[in-house]
Amino acid sequence: MQCSWKSVILLALASIAIQYTAIRTLTSKPFQLCPLPNPQNCGLGAQETDPSFERGTAGGAGCDDYPYFSINTTRKLHILVLATTRSGSSFVGQLLNQHQEIFYLFEPLYHVYATLVPRQSHTRNPTDRRVTLGASRDLLRSLYGCDLYFLENYIKPTPTNHTTDKLFRRGASRALCQQPACDAFGPGDVNVEEGDCVKKCSTLNMTLATEACHEKKHVAIKVVRVPEIGDLRALVEDPRLNIKVIQLVRDPRGILSSRIETFRDPYRLWRIWRATGRRPYNLDLNQLTVICDDFFGSVSTGLSHPHWLKGKYMLVRYEDLARNPLLKTQEIYYFLGLHMDKNVKHWIRANTRGSNEPSAKHKFGTVRDSAANAESWRLKLSYDIVEFTQTMCQKVLKQLGYKAVKSVEELKNLSFSLVQDKTFVPFL
Repeated sequence: MQCSWKSVILLALASIAIQYTAIRTLTSKPFQLCPLPNPQNCGLGAQETDPSFERGTAGGAGCDDYPYFSINTTRKLHILVLATTRSGSSFVGQLLNQHQEIFYLFEPLYHVYATLVPRQSHTRNPTDRRVTLGASRDLLRSLYGCDLYFLENYIKPTPTNHTTDKLFRRGASRALCQQPACDAFGPGDVNVEEGDCVKKCSTLNMTLATEACHEKKHVAIKVVRVPEIGDLRALVEDPRLNIKVIQLVRDPRGILSSRIETFRDPYRLWRIWRATGRRPYNLDLNQLTVICDDFFGSVSTGLSHPHWLKGKYMLVRYEDLARNPLLKTQEIYYFLGLHMDKNVKHWIRANTRGSNEPSAKHKFGTVRDSAANAESWRLKLSYDIVEFTQTMCQKVLKQLGYKAVKSVEELKNLSFSLVQDKTFVPFL
């Protein structure tokens, strides 16, 4: 008997949910946010048996034996860069990665989505969304506690003896290219290229990676697969964590242009439209509307100043960062309560003035003339695509302070900026 298409979809979704549940249930290492009585994780000077602190579990030493709620300047900071693909998130991630006391991970949620919904494309299905977001939040909790073993459940093929060469963009993390995670480079090797790291460090031992994480004072993670800040509320409100969210946004017209250039096959129809001037009838509009809807919903939440985001949310426009990278980075570090060390300043100078090096042309590279790059999309998109985008994304363009153009001449005149002077003050 033939199944209906609805039955097939329901069976597939049930399978995804079962797979995720199995991963959570069968994980070999119990989840702990603070596995060591380390002042970097827990409040300094707090007593192990503070009578005012209610233990969450009976018996056995663990996180609950160390008062996580004791706030002071040495408490481990958990930083989350919330962005979307091609919005400048790699650049922002590297601004944090250069800090000597930050353990940085580049998009670990890639593995969650590759495992649970390998063919997902801009889905709005509620079941898909619940499963993947639930898994994502669980993984982020574990990683902020330096439990990198939990990540092994999503890496394919499954690591053998806690060792893998399949961690997505391992080379983008300085801490994973240095001792103890890698012996190929010494303390003097400050600017290790991602390709060199992957080539010379070979496989990654998760035990050593966990050790590297514990040695750092803070943890920063970049994600592009969480649609809105509201999806992270349970994580932000978790009293065991000390999360601050930097939401990065970019003009949707610039994001669309970058994706058309970078992801050539998925955006083939957009390129046909740009070349011929005729919009294909089967164009996937979700590739545009999802960007704008997610931005508008997330920014609306952040700017409404809900109590659970107080002191934990900062909105950053990519264009502002590109035009004045040093000043904007100083603002970001001030919001985080961290000192911007010389490594960060050196990296900014080296990576925002343009380059003829091959790395400057890599699709995930960060070496480029940042100011010129911010509005370069105006020379790449046709006016009809820009006009269409402005209509579809009118609300979010206005919300974020991006001006609409009304003619081809206005579009191509780069002396006239489309980015309004607009200040977004962190919610403190």
